[in-house]
Amino acid sequence: MTDADSAPETETELVHLPDLDGDGRGVLFEGAPKTVRLALEAGDRVPPHQHPDEEIVCYVIEGELEMELGEETHELVAGDAARFSGDQDISPTAREDSVALLVLAEG
Repeated sequence: MTDADSAPETETELVHLPDLDGDGRGVLFEGAPKTVRLALEAGDRVPPHQHPDEEIVCYVIEGELEMELGEETHELVAGDAARFSGDQDISPTAREDSVALLVLAEG
């Protein structure tokens, strides 16, 4: 048996982000790492919440977000990426219509 024969088979999953709709949050893939599309209209805010024991990467695809992370606030614009701990209060606010991709993985 070769290494290729013993390697676990993985399935490639594809998704087209604009096809996701709903309440602004769409899970792209089931399982870990959790990957979410977040769409907010200007002025919308996600209330402070936590994702204990997870590391989060937020990539802003379009728009501008004000990201409250614990006691700090960061301005993120299209093209910006941030990585942070989910063990703190997290609260994004859209300064304009915005779309972000979030990846949550065990920290």
